[in-house]
Amino acid sequence: MARIHFITHPEVVIDPSVPIGQWGLSPRGLARGRAMLAHPWVAGVASVFSSAERKALDLAALLAGHRGLAVAEHPALGENDRSATGYLPKTEFEATADAFFARPTDSVRGWERAVDAQARIVAALRAVEAAAPPGEVAVVAHGGVGALLLCHLKAVPISRAEDQPGEGGGNRFVFTRGQWRLLEGWQPIES
Repeated sequence: MARIHFITHPEVVIDPSVPIGQWGLSPRGLARGRAMLAHPWVAGVASVFSSAERKALDLAALLAGHRGLAVAEHPALGENDRSATGYLPKTEFEATADAFFARPTDSVRGWERAVDAQARIVAALRAVEAAAPPGEVAVVAHGGVGALLLCHLKAVPISRAEDQPGEGGGNRFVFTRGQWRLLEGWQPIES
């Protein structure tokens, strides 16, 4: 049974003077990405799709390069649109993210509504699945949309309770191609 590995980018270089979509992986994020390559599941990956944001592309390039594959960019795999606020300091960001998940039908501070981001990511994953060759698929994207996708897979209301663990990203979950049955919940990419 072929699977889809939904992977979030690990730690990034946070620079308020650079647009968020252009942030790259930090040295720690790159090290975690390289550690991921040693795991047995990686050997089965037959295609790699990525958000068009640099931090996701950095990890996707590591994975695809290791497997001798190309990265297929899919802009709809991007993080929820937060351009209305741009960079927010950590405490303010966390409070706004809490509100984003708690009020999914509202545009919190001008952000993309959670219900719209969820519909976008589900449609993007359906398109990826249709375009991917047979076999295991790796999708590299972001934590917020991963949480929304996980809520869809579990058929539960949108909630931050399904957000990835930890502080810096770099997690994955696995579900089946076709039936979209969750096989493994969030795990750090290097474990």
